[in-house]
Amino acid sequence: MNINSDQFQKEVLEYQGVVLADFWATWCGPCQMLSPTIEEIEKETVGKVKVVKIDVDSCPEIASTYNVNSIPTVIIFNHGQVVSTIIGLRSKQDYLAAISGL
Repeated sequence: MNINSDQFQKEVLEYQGVVLADFWATWCGPCQMLSPTIEEIEKETVGKVKVVKIDVDSCPEIASTYNVNSIPTVIIFNHGQVVSTIIGLRSKQDYLAAISGL
């Protein structure tokens, strides 16, 4: 789910569960490479984890708030609180490990 600044509060901060937020941009090669992995994680964790994508060019204020200085950056939220930040292109297992047990 691609979200914008207006949706961020409701979809991420007020969500009572785990959210994997993928900060990306259309021009970012590593972001494009990560996209299929994020889609797989979304399918594998249906009902357990909400997956959202945030375009840093469209939502620079959100990226700034969470100190997203390089992309891709994946931030894991639990009940609106940041619990993990993964910077750069990593393996699927790294992302799954960050959400396991939440």
